[in-house]
Amino acid sequence: MTETTEGGPAAATPTTRRELHGAPSAEARVTRLVIMGPQGAGKGTQAARLAELFSIPAISTGDIFRANIKGGTDLGKLAQEYSAKGELVPDEVTDQMVRSRLGEDDVKAGFLLDGYPRNAHQVEALDGILADLGWELDGVIELTAEREELLSRISKRAEIEGREDDTPEAIARRLDIYDEQTAPLTAAYSERGLLAKVDGIGDVSEVTERIVQALAAELG
Repeated sequence: MTETTEGGPAAATPTTRRELHGAPSAEARVTRLVIMGPQGAGKGTQAARLAELFSIPAISTGDIFRANIKGGTDLGKLAQEYSAKGELVPDEVTDQMVRSRLGEDDVKAGFLLDGYPRNAHQVEALDGILADLGWELDGVIELTAEREELLSRISKRAEIEGREDDTPEAIARRLDIYDEQTAPLTAAYSERGLLAKVDGIGDVSEVTERIVQALAAELG
């Protein structure tokens, strides 16, 4: 959108997140991100580092669930009912929890979502939540790694932590599910020009630097 003045056309008013990043305003400093990655890619570690770097909260679905259950909220009680029956918590319940969390004061300066969205429905739900708040995503980070490296990492971690449920078969199945569910999401975000793919293998600080550079290069 371009405004005009008596002296002629004025500079275009920023109307997109990409334009706002180049504007000297408080809004330009707001950072709203999603991080995705298979188990073993170091997603949790990088989420914590990026949250500190950008001075924004890292919000995982696990944290949201635990907070609602511990707080005894209606959504927490509902989620607990499904879990107690060994059933998956419906997307609609998760969506409502995310909506509630993004309505809290500490996310006004931005946020880093970890573990949401996980499927096409949740992508649409997140779009709706952000639209209602008058926000847009800055970018989506996808940490990548070779399957053999992921299997090795997870197996070693399971051995150290004594997790007997992390059998090679179980690990492989979880990676398969991730690939099946995430591929359409990353493709969708790539089409929007929001996806920054980053190799998640290497020194932790080096991976963080790769992410920052990828965001700058892909998103402006």
